[in-house]
Amino acid sequence: MASQASPSPHAPADIHLRSYGDESPAHRHDFPQLVLPLSGRLELDVAGRQGVADASTGVFVEPGADHATSAAGANRSLVLDLAPAMASAALLEQLAARPFMPLSQAAGKLVDFMALMLEQQQKMALAQLQHWVPLLLDTLAMAAPRPQSRLHLLMAKMEAQPALPWSVPDMAVAAAISPSRLHEWFQRETGATPRAWLAELRVKQACELLRGSALPLSEIALRCGYADQSALSNAMRKLRATTPAAYRRALPAGRD
Repeated sequence: MASQASPSPHAPADIHLRSYGDESPAHRHDFPQLVLPLSGRLELDVAGRQGVADASTGVFVEPGADHATSAAGANRSLVLDLAPAMASAALLEQLAARPFMPLSQAAGKLVDFMALMLEQQQKMALAQLQHWVPLLLDTLAMAAPRPQSRLHLLMAKMEAQPALPWSVPDMAVAAAISPSRLHEWFQRETGATPRAWLAELRVKQACELLRGSALPLSEIALRCGYADQSALSNAMRKLRATTPAAYRRALPAGRD
């Protein structure tokens, strides 16, 4: 029986857009997997249980379960290979008890959004979509969003709008948790404080703009949440030991 490699330990999930052929050989893997069809129809055998997956029905494959897939025509699915730490034992048990799961309207819209993001901007989306994985799991389980899910949604908002004047109280309000809880969850999920994570995010996005655009340094500074070019220079000296101008001059050898 074939076995597949585990997803990256540094991300909540490896996320793919995948099409299936007429019939795949039975195989197993040691990580949880979600198969969420976007179009077409799949027939699956998961640990001896047969069922059909389509745009209204997803499939959960528990770790170690033998499974095989067949498709009669064109199809496309969003597939998430989950890091083991992403799903609690209780959640795994709940999903495994009903591997062929009807998708609620909210879950379906979330799946469509994640697939669209992945289609439009592959590299950036893979990083940003990691923040949506906890919420997707909560939605599939029909549970209220956990603090972890709220934290990851906050991180997605900060990545989308780094120029906002994010303070720790603002972050806590956006995540609907207390500032002390916010610090606890940031430390647990990222190993950094909220302010340190935001500082790294802003410098990283500034480096991406320096590499991928000809925008003036002052404009890059404003887009990434800095009051002016001098503030951007100070941040890059601290976190990258260089300045924006020197970083840009060093391209293409430069990196963030």
